[in-house]
Amino acid sequence: MFDQTMTFKVTEDKEAELRKNLTAIYDALVEKGYNPINQIVGYILSEDPTYITTYNNARSLIRRIDRDELLQVLVREYLQK
Repeated sequence: MFDQTMTFKVTEDKEAELRKNLTAIYDALVEKGYNPINQIVGYILSEDPTYITTYNNARSLIRRIDRDELLQVLVREYLQK
């Protein structure tokens, strides 16, 4: 169907906002006693917002994050490229 590789780029401003929101979500999950890594991974895999607490508006914040952008940033950071 597609003969060319699709490219995807997240701007620095968008990445900064994503990092800020993800940190707030992480903090809210910790404060409520959840394992934040497991909960965030569950959300990424399923796109089910119930993995994220409503505490401190975390569920609303996770809905603002595009999963494709999040995965791109996470992979880039993991590989440090």
